[in-house]
Amino acid sequence: MDVYGFPLAAWLFNFAFFYPIVMAFFWMTGGIYYYLRRERGTPLPDAPPPLPDTPFASILVPCHNEQDHIVATITALSAQEYPEFEIIAVNDGSSDRTPELLDAMVADHPRLRVVHLAANQGKANALRIGTLAATSEYLVCIDADAALDRHAVRWLVGHLIDGPRVGAVTGNPRIRNRTTLLGRMQIGEFSAIIGLIKRAQRTYGRLFTISGVICAFRRTALHDVGYWSDRMVTEDIDISWRLQLAGWDIRYEPNALCWILMPETLRGLWSQRMRWASGGVEVLLRHGRDVLSWRRRRMWGVLAEYALSLTWAYVMLTIILLWVLGLLLPLPAPLQVETILPRWHGVVLASVCMLQFATSLVIERRYERGLARHFYWIIWYPMAFWAIGMVTAAIAFPRTLLGRRDRRALWTSPDRGARA
Repeated sequence: MDVYGFPLAAWLFNFAFFYPIVMAFFWMTGGIYYYLRRERGTPLPDAPPPLPDTPFASILVPCHNEQDHIVATITALSAQEYPEFEIIAVNDGSSDRTPELLDAMVADHPRLRVVHLAANQGKANALRIGTLAATSEYLVCIDADAALDRHAVRWLVGHLIDGPRVGAVTGNPRIRNRTTLLGRMQIGEFSAIIGLIKRAQRTYGRLFTISGVICAFRRTALHDVGYWSDRMVTEDIDISWRLQLAGWDIRYEPNALCWILMPETLRGLWSQRMRWASGGVEVLLRHGRDVLSWRRRRMWGVLAEYALSLTWAYVMLTIILLWVLGLLLPLPAPLQVETILPRWHGVVLASVCMLQFATSLVIERRYERGLARHFYWIIWYPMAFWAIGMVTAAIAFPRTLLGRRDRRALWTSPDRGARA
């Protein structure tokens, strides 16, 4: 069971150890390059430069059982500092007071139009209905529990009018519920992980996904690829891949801020991450082969990055399994795993993680003050979120591969934690 003279367990350990370190430096390098080239010295989020043109924009808000948040969301949208826009709220078969609240707000928010659907048909279908009702070529899409920064529409639309091949733009989600350890760790995740990865991906080629909670699309691009698929668990990942495979560009705009609610319970976090993992596997199975052509080579980095992350999850689970088996019965020497407790390699991993977090927080400080006080909580991120990500990825692949993938993806009410 030796491979090129090394025990199999040693190969597994080396991959599990070096993969996150290499990727961390890869993301840091790409993120710093992106910052130096495209962010440093540019206007701050609350002071955008004037646009050469301000075309009419449509803001789409798909809703399902959002009675606790929809009023605040629509109020924030109405305060957008953009000349001409409309708000289209699509009530997708809500069973709570969302329909009544939306209808009551029409009188106070003249830009608001409400579309009611009789039954829950899923977010992708609600977005398609909203697109049909919209009158603009430029569509800004946000979740019904999000609070959009007053300049966000201007920052997003600016990219769409900048080039005819820009099919979509993704914004910069920020966590607003910070009452628990999980909530505080997710501040670091979105600031120090997701934002840095998007910057790096834009540097070397394509984005793995837009942030479905805050994004904008060119209607022509959506029509070209057939709009959102209601058969995919994560419509945002799927539309991102299909747009880029069709030759459309997707950009990242960190100035387009959007304040969001995230799960603050382990059950809610597990459900969310399982959905994300299943959506990633679905996209890999459906579009992975299409990426391999030379014409779509700019997608190779995204494909390789995801494939390696999935491999890492299975390698880690294999190491844990070998360790447990070694406690119960004798194993051949090449398969023996003495311990999974951190030693010197754990110190190295923790140091690299802290360096990555520090790098990202320096970049992100222009968008949010006071991030440094959350640095302590970020230390616990690898233990909690790497473990959840590892298990959900390992479960999602066989479940998605063997399960039915032609079912309509319907709404479920997520755990959004407590308000900040």
